Amino acid sequence: MKALTWQKKGKITCESVPDPEIIEGRDVIIKVTACAICGSDLHLMDGLMPTMKCGDILGHETMGEVVEVGKDNKRLSVGDRIVVPFTISCGECRQCKWGNWSCCERTNPNGRQQAETFGYPLAGLFGYSHITGGFSGGQAEYLRVPYADVGPIIVPEGLEDEQVLFLSDIFPTGYQAAENCEITPEAEKTIAVWGCGPVGQMAIRSCFLLGAKRVIAIDEVPERLAMARAAGAETIDFRTQNIQEALVEMTDGLGPDAVIEAVGMEAHGADTMMQKVGSALLSATTLERPFALNQAILGCRPGGILSMPGVYAGALGPVMIGILMNKGLTLRTGQTNTQKYLKPLLERIQKGEIDPSFVISHRSSNLEDGPALYEKFRDKTDRCTKVVFRPHG
Repeated sequence: MKALTWQKKGKITCESVPDPEIIEGRDVIIKVTACAICGSDLHLMDGLMPTMKCGDILGHETMGEVVEVGKDNKRLSVGDRIVVPFTISCGECRQCKWGNWSCCERTNPNGRQQAETFGYPLAGLFGYSHITGGFSGGQAEYLRVPYADVGPIIVPEGLEDEQVLFLSDIFPTGYQAAENCEITPEAEKTIAVWGCGPVGQMAIRSCFLLGAKRVIAIDEVPERLAMARAAGAETIDFRTQNIQEALVEMTDGLGPDAVIEAVGMEAHGADTMMQKVGSALLSATTLERPFALNQAILGCRPGGILSMPGVYAGALGPVMIGILMNKGLTLRTGQTNTQKYLKPLLERIQKGEIDPSFVISHRSSNLEDGPALYEKFRDKTDRCTKVVFRPHG
């Protein structure tokens, strides 16, 4: 089969690789009908995640048709159409029972290696390095899905692939980020969102779904800012505006009640002197850049909430931890507990409250186009906001 593979920093290729096979009884094999490039895949492309190996198959936003079922899987049948969560969870350990699906204690076969860095093992992830399990990803014609009797959701008739594909990651991720802000219609909260990429866009819409009074979206890419405004958000273009000054003015000096940092480790820019000093230090000490994180800490009102869905891989450069502490901010983080949100978000799609396909700008039925589309997405050229593949046409 064809698959998109990581070769080395900056190099993604489409290769012919062996078809996946059933390994465990709870597995299924799917024929991938739709998959996407996620913003966090760009961290892999840019060499920021450790333990990637030449030939690793990428991708964790995937759905498809079940073509083979393991002997112990009594939930799924050949022909079922399913969306696959990017987190692989067993459904039986204490973390899964608590609803902390992304902290599953059993599904990462390299958990001991991960614990050396993280202290404890976390859930396995599709297509996201060997420290998260070394599982093959879904930017391929076929995918093996472990623990498939727990994670995937069966798609009902009447919904197109593009409407439900993003239940695999970015829609639940944006929704969890918004939910972490404790939004209710009665609270009339103002939420600021750093980063208007796909997760940021889902977070913006999720804030409104939950009842936010105002959303202020921060980015520099014109098409992303336009997409945020189309959802009802007010915007700040940090190329031409000082973020902190703009937030203070827009909120009459009160500040946003909660902030969402949807940028992560490859943030750019610095406003304050402290950030400019940090920028010089970071260029010599680390690849992870907390510019957006520091701006969010500074921008949130005292006593507010900082929700952080942006991805970081490990040790981070200078962070305004003193400001976080002195302002009494609540920090909420974590990989998404995707399985928690599949059913309720599917219901929102069915009711017509949201169609997540709005974020798609580029489509291809040929994985051979993958390397060039990775570059467009990374470089934000050709108005590229999200890429979806249909590997079988």
